[in-house]
Amino acid sequence: MRMRTLSAAAVGALALTALAVPAAQADGKYGDAAITKVTVNGGKNVVIGTTAVKKFTVTVTARDNSGIDNADLTLYGPGSGMFTTSNTHCSGSTCTGTFTVDPRVDLAYANDVAGTWYVDAMVVAKDYDYVWTEKASSFKVQRASTQTVNAAPEPVKKGKTITVTGKLARANWDDFKYHGYTVQPVKLQFRKKNSSTYTTVKTVKTNSTGNLSTTVKAVEDGYWRYNFAGTTTTPAAVAAGDFVDVK
Repeated sequence: MRMRTLSAAAVGALALTALAVPAAQADGKYGDAAITKVTVNGGKNVVIGTTAVKKFTVTVTARDNSGIDNADLTLYGPGSGMFTTSNTHCSGSTCTGTFTVDPRVDLAYANDVAGTWYVDAMVVAKDYDYVWTEKASSFKVQRASTQTVNAAPEPVKKGKTITVTGKLARANWDDFKYHGYTVQPVKLQFRKKNSSTYTTVKTVKTNSTGNLSTTVKAVEDGYWRYNFAGTTTTPAAVAAGDFVDVK
């Protein structure tokens, strides 16, 4: 069990219940308090770049016959990653904790913390019932990504070769720059000039520097783009379509 700082009410609840219940019960629950739902960042992954401070919330819905008094939230992930907050407020059955992450302070030299994270949640009721749940919910902390594309030549004669290049990059928390994401499958997609739908033409892998390059035949006017589906540590990234006029 991970150590964390508990609120004063939580400490009081633990002290009271330690005399009232066996140790095995005191470890996670006392009374009728229960956590019914945990939502991180509105249900979206937490994507962090190289400079901008990221703020997000964790919302815990709980119930108890006396009402909910306070909550203690800790987030932890791979590479000994841990986020805590002292900014947690409860109203009715809902407690919301606000987390602030500055990549240059909280994530320096910490690329290994990207991946699947978990929420440890403790909720204390007004009558000092409580529930403590490890891994009450999971989410992903990801390194922000970018995707570019360039289709050339423009214009091009029908039947000639078009070369489509691009680069997939992601935030690096070692030097706070974007570096190429290597050996990743990326879909090359095409949309006809008067269509709103992209179709996958082929899948291309990034090279050792994150660059992409492939060739196709010029058939008709339209837009070319690269579409990266994302991984556990890195979100999806889609390039804006590059129009090629086919003569």
